[in-house]
Amino acid sequence: MKYFIQTFGCATNTADSQRLEAVLKSKGMTLAKKIETADYIVINTCAVRESAENRAYGLLNNLERLKIKNCKLKIIVTGCLVGMAVKDVSGKFMKRLQTKFPMVDEFLPIEDVGFTTVPLRSDKHHALVPISNGCNNFCTYCVVPFARGREVSRNYKEIIEECRSLYGQGYRWVTLLGQNVNSYGADLKSDLTPVFVKSMGKNRIPTLFPHLLREVAKMGFEKVDFMSSNPWDFSPELIDVIAENKNISREIHLPVQSGDDKILKRMNRWYTRTEYLELVRNLEFNVKDVKLSTDIIVGFPGETKEQFQNTVKLCKEAGFFKAYISEYSPRPMTVAKKIYKDNISPKEKKRRWLMLEKLINQHE
Repeated sequence: MKYFIQTFGCATNTADSQRLEAVLKSKGMTLAKKIETADYIVINTCAVRESAENRAYGLLNNLERLKIKNCKLKIIVTGCLVGMAVKDVSGKFMKRLQTKFPMVDEFLPIEDVGFTTVPLRSDKHHALVPISNGCNNFCTYCVVPFARGREVSRNYKEIIEECRSLYGQGYRWVTLLGQNVNSYGADLKSDLTPVFVKSMGKNRIPTLFPHLLREVAKMGFEKVDFMSSNPWDFSPELIDVIAENKNISREIHLPVQSGDDKILKRMNRWYTRTEYLELVRNLEFNVKDVKLSTDIIVGFPGETKEQFQNTVKLCKEAGFFKAYISEYSPRPMTVAKKIYKDNISPKEKKRRWLMLEKLINQHE
């Protein structure tokens, strides 16, 4: 049989697909050059944004014609959409998927593959290395805790061994992956001294990420980076590790989402604009040539024009070199969808999107 994997979404989904591909290869399957020539098609879905979900739905509708031509064709759907369906105790989400896409043979939870499967990587220079899965933060707009579950950290020694092996194989660049890498290790027992971070004056969770990042950086890789990192778990110790190791990337992704304190609180983001900008200044002071990218949501429920302008002002102060800007869309199961009215018009969301796009991504 010939397989084809179509991946939507983030680098974590790409890493998941690499492990899926290894499983399919171990079963004697070979890679199809085109999706049209495959006998076994896997769609690895993203549900973070409505647009990503709709792209997966569009592809599935197109595949229905292929299945009519090839009765042996198997279509498998995995990723965040399936994660949400599995975790919906009412069963309504899964039933809706099964009714809407009868051509799908199996809805496969990505957890069935697991961390221990050795991925099949086509890139022999750059390796994606997952260190955790899931998230405990429950930002009110975000489906990740529902799609991937609560945060589970991968075994510390297992990560170190994989990275050493990658270096020995000739890899010169590794990216450590997690929905929130900064909180890595909060659920692990370790002889290492955990690092605590204060946010809004309170101690956050213990983390082992500074220890892990330092140990990987010292292996000799030309480049080490990580994503994604929440600002409220970005400790001074982590800044020190980055500053001390020149091979750790100076391009750091630091999602802000909004520059207004009231909107941040409605989003359940554990920092104020002042704390975020203080972190930016600490990074700039301690890490030479640091460049920051970010995520921003425009048109969050209740966001006034004045509150949006606070985001504009923050962006000017922070000096981001890149921003991934999205227009708010209500996502299933989230608190925002349940308790907030999506009251910003599509036209106004687009206007705000364009303003930030021109300010940050098209400034040249």
